[in-house]
Amino acid sequence: MAEFLQFAFSGLTVGAVYALVALGFTLIYNASDVVNFAQGEFVMIGGMATVAIASAGVPLPVAAVAAIVVAIAVGLLLHRLAIEPARGADAVTLIIITIGASIFLRSAASFVFDKQFHTLPPFTGDTPIIFGGAAILPQSLWVLGGGMVIVVCLWVFLSKTLLGKAILATAANRLAAKLVGINTSYVVGLSFAVSAAIGALAGILVTPITLTRYDVGTLLALKGFAAAMVGGMGSPIGAIVGGLLIGLLEAFGAGYISSDYKDAIAFLAILAVLFFMPTGLFGRASVERV
Repeated sequence: MAEFLQFAFSGLTVGAVYALVALGFTLIYNASDVVNFAQGEFVMIGGMATVAIASAGVPLPVAAVAAIVVAIAVGLLLHRLAIEPARGADAVTLIIITIGASIFLRSAASFVFDKQFHTLPPFTGDTPIIFGGAAILPQSLWVLGGGMVIVVCLWVFLSKTLLGKAILATAANRLAAKLVGINTSYVVGLSFAVSAAIGALAGILVTPITLTRYDVGTLLALKGFAAAMVGGMGSPIGAIVGGLLIGLLEAFGAGYISSDYKDAIAFLAILAVLFFMPTGLFGRASVERV
């Protein structure tokens, strides 16, 4: 039982990060129909920028806020310089643009920062908490709790604020949103900013556990995309469930089968979804009137 709980806690911790990355995918996809494969780079920017700013003597909380601001600025620039000029392009072109942006951001990070692994100090110490024979790092609770807070704040923002409702309206019908006076370009830019902030927060929370480097965003983007696909692309609830499910499958697969296959599990999950449930667990089949 202790071993099972250990794998479960580990899977939930990493799954929470995948869920946050998948939420970023979902938010941008709903607002603009763009699958943003640069989403993982926001996680990298959050962790690396916090490390760089904190190493300059800035208090960690201030460094974290500054890193989030940097990630938001990068997200807005990505929308303004790469996505907005290609408005109206087909989906494949937009995907290639985001992949190119990911490569550019990764190269820029290796130049601005360095190519070494970095970590941050745990927020509340590193003495494990023993539960049922399993050891839980306090930072894991920060990741899980932070993920829950982000999800609740995002729900409140989307359902209770005018800007959030504008994003939902744009996601439902972009043309109709324009007709009622919503600046859809501004809304899409806002969705990039919010998704960048979510990714940066995920990077800050998880860096004390998993370390960070200029190239960690690539795999995180692929895992987040897998989580979004498993849950149903466009479904926020699906993004959360898909992320946690991928994390648990990885942890149990690495623990009970072999760690060599850990990274392949997410892609096997995508294949299974495409074969047996193409819309994902919470996705809805599109209906086109003719």
